Amino acid sequence: MASMLDEENYLIPPLSKYSTEFPNPRLASDEGLLAYGGDLSSPRLLAAYKKGIFPWYSQGDPILWWSPNPRLLLYPDHFKMRKSFKRVLRSGKFTVTFDERFTDVIKHCATVYREGQESSWIVSDIEEAYIHLHEEGFAHSVEVYKEGKLVGGLYGISIGKAFFGESMFSLVSDASKVAFKALSDVLGSRGYDFIDCQMKTDHMLGLGAEVVERDIFLDALEKTLKKSTDFGSWQHFKWEYDDGK
Repeated sequence: MASMLDEENYLIPPLSKYSTEFPNPRLASDEGLLAYGGDLSSPRLLAAYKKGIFPWYSQGDPILWWSPNPRLLLYPDHFKMRKSFKRVLRSGKFTVTFDERFTDVIKHCATVYREGQESSWIVSDIEEAYIHLHEEGFAHSVEVYKEGKLVGGLYGISIGKAFFGESMFSLVSDASKVAFKALSDVLGSRGYDFIDCQMKTDHMLGLGAEVVERDIFLDALEKTLKKSTDFGSWQHFKWEYDDGK
């Protein structure tokens, strides 16, 4: 993501150093840029996610806070699989764990090559902040292995019965898709309402994610936050492909 702001001409409000309050995301533009500044402390990040807001910025920019309209959500029971992907899952060549190698996953997400992307938005401050959230029991990872080697994964935040996906990576074909399938199945079995995929991509649409108006997303978020959070380590979560699903 290229630098987006002229530092002498901000058109969005700065966040206070002394409060974790955010502007109302329902009043943001469709682009979703809502505020700038503040910090990446755990209290501020958690306050942001509870309001459907996330940080996204480039190295050298201030922290930018977003809540775009529309939003992209994956409802766990709506995951789509092509026959070719089912064959991959049946092959048994991939194994999956949860929360075993969070730091490795986020570092791979930050450094893996992505076509058309000059640099990663996962800057060092983002890495540090989300590793801290993982240590506090709010951020989680899914790891995918082939022949004992980490080849794919994803990470995100869990609050209430919502999972906020942040990034994924693949070192071999289908690995990140396996991670997402495993996450969807496990969260579905635990009564999760949705996985927030943030912004529309053809890849996520192909896996069953749906475009949802921001107000509908925020209404659903308010409801799911009233439910219990799967706080702490997810290392006890297990997944194997069930051909019957």
